[in-house]
Parts: sequence; structure tokens; C-alpha cells
Amino acid sequence: MTAAMSSAVSKPPRRGAWLLSASLLLAGTSWAAAPAGASIEVPVVPVTPRAVPTGFELDGVIEPVQQSTVSAQAAGRIATLAVKAGDRVRAGQLLATIDDRDTQAGLQRSQAQVTQSDAELRNAQAHLNRTRALQAQGFLSQAALDTAEMQFKAARAGREQAGAGARQSALAQEFTRVTAPYDGWVLDTQAQAGDLAVPGKPILTLYAPLPLRAVVQVPASRGEVARAASQVEVQVPDSQGGSRWISPASRSVLPAADPVAQTLEWRLELAPNAVAGLVPGQQVRVRFVGGEARRVVVPAGAVLRRGELTAVYVASASGFVLKAVRLGADHGAAGIEVLAGLSASDRVALDPIKAGLAGARAAGTAAPQATR
Repeated sequence: MTAAMSSAVSKPPRRGAWLLSASLLLAGTSWAAAPAGASIEVPVVPVTPRAVPTGFELDGVIEPVQQSTVSAQAAGRIATLAVKAGDRVRAGQLLATIDDRDTQAGLQRSQAQVTQSDAELRNAQAHLNRTRALQAQGFLSQAALDTAEMQFKAARAGREQAGAGARQSALAQEFTRVTAPYDGWVLDTQAQAGDLAVPGKPILTLYAPLPLRAVVQVPASRGEVARAASQVEVQVPDSQGGSRWISPASRSVLPAADPVAQTLEWRLELAPNAVAGLVPGQQVRVRFVGGEARRVVVPAGAVLRRGELTAVYVASASGFVLKAVRLGADHGAAGIEVLAGLSASDRVALDPIKAGLAGARAAGTAAPQATR
């Protein structure tokens, strides 16, 4: 008796018990037995190849079509920064001011030169008029008249030069006021009040909210396949909290590949009425649709996922059996492609949670008879 008990204790667990434990772990539910004489019917779908669109999907990113880095055009300390990231601005709105004491002094100096040149021009004009009158009366020679005319022309040129200097000083004074080039949003600021501004140094980044585009980096090895695609679609959010696929309004490909990543940049401009809920920097999916091919697919809801493991429940004569599967591309409403793990005669449970319960059977099949 003792030996029999010892043999029973040392006997390894049966394979069925191990499968039961694995099923419980995958399903993540407690194993509940059905009431006596009752069973749980689970709808199933046969595993058959179906026509699905071919192609491939890549991750893309939303970018504004119009984005500018606003820089200073004059040197000096930033006196004020009137905006911050996230502010909406209008065209011509003041964004920042630069210390203008130097340009103000230059403007005053130019205005003084204009005043001086005006006086010299009036004096030269009066001298020329007197010289002409005296030369006509024979009191002065032609040489004196020529000299007066040359002095007048020199004074007039000096006045034009002073006017050009004044306009240049006024333009430099305007450069101390940084304004928005168009209506948009402030994406980021690269400087603060008190920083030194020099021509070309970024102060802030501005973008227009519309239009937007999706930018995707296509591997150069797939460049011909992408160009041959019958349709290119971008996945965007819809009003119900889900997502939908839309076609871009236009698309373009940069003529050169990235020398390091070996990718081609595709730019897909989106229609204004299709970009609700999208913001620059947001990630989206882009798919290149080719033709059609027959693939083994199962509904997405039939797949049981636990970490790295994916499996489905397959109907059998005694209930359901859990089978691990290797998945391929997600074809949306058509289902998820199954690369390995299923055969053509299998029937997959549409509700894996119910299929993992004791007494579950495929809908439309008779319940197994209890043995005495």
C-alpha cells in the first residue's frame, strides 16, 4: 500500500493537466465548469484563404507644410519676448524686440546728414542761380558757371546718398522688431529675454495649422514597389474615437535617398477636412496597397495575446484546443494574417474567453454524451 502511494506521488503530471494550465494562463480567466447537463456554445469561423490587399505599411509622422524658424536680422540683446510655445499669432504681430540703442543712434545720425545735405543742396542751387544771372550779364566767365553747376550736382548727389543712408538706418531699426510672417502657432522658442541675438540665430519656430502632410521614410529597397502601388492611404482618427484610412490630396517623393538610412522621403499632403485631431509630430500609419492575394486570415477578436505569445482556440470533437499561431500583417476589416499554426480544416472560436471555459463547444454541434 505504501509502495503504491509512493508510486502515485512520484508519477509525473499528465499532459492534459499541463495543457489545462497553459490554457488558463493564456486566457487569463479562471476555469469555470458549466452547470450539469449544460454547455457553452461559441461561434466559430472556418479557416479558409481569403482575398486581401497586398502591400506594406510603415510608420509616418505628421508635419506642417508651412513651418518657419524665425531668426534675428539685427545684433543685440533680446529686450522682450512677447510670445511662448503654444501661442497663436497673427501676421505682423510683434514676437520679440531687440535692444535698439545702436540702431537708434545710427538713425539719428542719418537724419542729421539728410538735414545737412538739404542745406548744402539749397546753397548750391542759390549759388548756381546767381552765377547764371551774372554770366548772362557778362560779369562772370563760362568757367565760373561750369564750376557752379558741378557744385550743384555734387550737392544733389550728397543729398541722395544721405537719403539712402537714412532709409538703411530706418530698415535696421525695423529689424530690431521681430514680427510674425503669417498666421500660425508658436511651436517652440529657442531664446529668452536677455539672450544675445545675432543675424541668423533662431529665436522661435512658427508653423501654420493648415495644410498638414504625412511624411514617411520608405526603404530604398521598396522604392519601386511603393511607386507601383495602386493606392497610398494614411490612417487618421475619426470622430468616434477610432480610425479610418484616407487617400492624400497629393503626394511627392524627394529625388534623393538618405545616404545613411537608405530611405526615400514620401510627402503626402492631406485634405483640410481630413486632418481633424491631427497635430504636428503625431505618428500615423501609411500603407501602400498593391493588388490582391489569397491569405489565411482570422478575425482580430479571435486572437488571444499574452505578452509575446499569440494563440487561437480551435474546435475539436471534445470542445476547443488552444493552438499557438504566428501572425502576419493586419489587413483591417479582412482580419489578421496567420503565417503558421493552423490547417485548412480548422475552425477558430470567435470568442476566446468563452472558448476557454469548461464545457464550451462550437455552435451548431451536439454536446458530448456523458459516459457511465
